[in-house]
Amino acid sequence: MRITPVAVDGAVTIDLEERADDRGFFARAWCEHEFRDYGLNPRISQVNFSHNIRRGTLRGMHYQLSPHEEAKLVRCVRGAIFDVVLDIRPGSPTFGAWHGEELSARNRRMLYVPEGCAHGFITLEDDTDALYQVSEPYAPGAEQGIRWDDPAFAIAWPIAPAVISEKDAAWPLADRDQIAAERGTRA
Repeated sequence: MRITPVAVDGAVTIDLEERADDRGFFARAWCEHEFRDYGLNPRISQVNFSHNIRRGTLRGMHYQLSPHEEAKLVRCVRGAIFDVVLDIRPGSPTFGAWHGEELSARNRRMLYVPEGCAHGFITLEDDTDALYQVSEPYAPGAEQGIRWDDPAFAIAWPIAPAVISEKDAAWPLADRDQIAAERGTRA
């Protein structure tokens, strides 16, 4: 695996190191020891699968409050997504920064989202499937969200959403101070 840091502290992209022959290729897509050596959380508590019928389906921006914060390893196994990690960790050197990455079945790239960050994606093709390993189980009482178009964070989505859930559309606008207060500190 090739691990590459991105603009959000602790977030990385992971590319496969393919070992090819006439059958195709073999590659390691996850390794507990490599994750731990790189400072990534290797715990897998659950694996989520998201099937999306239409291009422009937006899911996010989601996170869970402490003590249920999740690290995620996101990959697109069919189609393509624009995957986003948003740093909402007070005290982080990249608080308020975001990074977006195209993940597709073709490029096989993955995005690691560290604990305390919000996560979301928009589908770039019809019939797109995303698979993500999550370090903590879903805790409904700890679920929170940030509106996908919140001007406080100005995420540059590559296309406009065509499909979005009522819940994701209804997350309130938040500013950095409000998020920091919710999480127990000031930005």
